[in-house]
Amino acid sequence: MPITSLTPSQGTVGTTVSINGTALGTTVSVNFGGAVVTPTGVSNTLVTFVVPASAPCSGQVSVSTNLSNGTRTNAVPFFVIVRPTTTGLDESCLPAAGGAITVFGTGFAAGGTVNVGALTPVAFAAGGSNTAVTVTAPAHTPAGCFDTQQVTVTTAGGTGTAGTTLIDYYNAPDLTAATLTPDTGPAGTETTIADGACLISITDVTFTDSAATAFTGLPYTPIDETSIVTAVPAAAAAGAGAFTITTCGGTSGPAAFTVT
Repeated sequence: MPITSLTPSQGTVGTTVSINGTALGTTVSVNFGGAVVTPTGVSNTLVTFVVPASAPCSGQVSVSTNLSNGTRTNAVPFFVIVRPTTTGLDESCLPAAGGAITVFGTGFAAGGTVNVGALTPVAFAAGGSNTAVTVTAPAHTPAGCFDTQQVTVTTAGGTGTAGTTLIDYYNAPDLTAATLTPDTGPAGTETTIADGACLISITDVTFTDSAATAFTGLPYTPIDETSIVTAVPAAAAAGAGAFTITTCGGTSGPAAFTVT
């Protein structure tokens, strides 16, 4: 049995493979599945070759060598690992603190890493789903209110195509310096909240009245990333109340409004 093992025993197109064994010095070619490959190196105990472009996308193939006397050695298995692909995410945005995301695609069962932009890759174990993997994306603070990061998956089969799956990171909205015009009035009063920050992609506007009743999902009109127009709920109790604004980046602190 001239061939004893392959190093590595799995890989992708372009992988250099060492065939280990004995009496291999007269090898003239390598059989890789249905392909015949010219070796890149031959000695009595070692033959090297490169996995050809004709290799199947994934699966097991047999590897043997052809000797100069016309005989063929025993065959040993080599597993071709598929290059992963990414087709989508279960989230379109994350807060700066990061969070759980599920990446959809193919070729994940071998294990590897999820790569979010240039952030630290997140490892995931082999043996899970081949078409979905859930990881905790790392924290990232955008330079502005938000930025976009590409998501790829790397396994032993390679790295999926970049630029096809994207996620946005958002900084939290901020009403610390906000002004309300007016900032007092009866229930139902329309007011402009100005001088805020990152008031973009708003998912909720809430008013909490003096009775601690929270009115969520208030209608609003955006002006720019610092200002919106909204209104105090008609059922709000008199006294000190406050607006908060929620985006993918989180929920702002309160902006006070007194209901008269």
